Amino acid sequence: MTSTAQQVQVELNEYLRAERASTVKHELWRGEVFAMAGASYVHNRIVANLLGVLRDVLAEHSCRALPSDMKIHVPSREGFVYPDVSIVCGAPQFYDEAADVLVNPASVFEVLSESTERFDRGEKFFGYRSIPSLRECLLISQQAPHVEHYARRPDGTWVLADQIAGGMVSLAVGGKFLLDRLYEDISP
Repeated sequence: MTSTAQQVQVELNEYLRAERASTVKHELWRGEVFAMAGASYVHNRIVANLLGVLRDVLAEHSCRALPSDMKIHVPSREGFVYPDVSIVCGAPQFYDEAADVLVNPASVFEVLSESTERFDRGEKFFGYRSIPSLRECLLISQQAPHVEHYARRPDGTWVLADQIAGGMVSLAVGGKFLLDRLYEDISP
């Protein structure tokens, strides 16, 4: 989260009405609205590579990857956020008839940025973990080939699998990919 767009507490429906009319993306978190900053070239290359990899990996599954324009509802934090990539398995379920807020993500991916890393690792991650349908959350470094893969166990606890260059990422929703594919065509 970068800068506060408004200092007053905003209701969920008020946020959605304003966001749907806006040309700029904002996230809502515990009643506060935050403007979304643009992303770096490296950030965007990683996201583009990830979407390409997921398309291949999920081709034989009932799951589909979605880019960062799909909002996710985080009810425990009265929030609406835009993960860099999300996965939905089976039929998508939406917050309302506008069908622009997913309530049943199976996976979320965040490419860590200097300005958002603390929030992504902390409060946002705790919020994500409260979504009943979520099976995994992956935090992807821009600085080096490194993915922190958090997966929900059947008993509800979460386990971390760290992957570095040369490692294989095995998704909880099915399929796996070589971590290095996320960093292709990125200058050192």
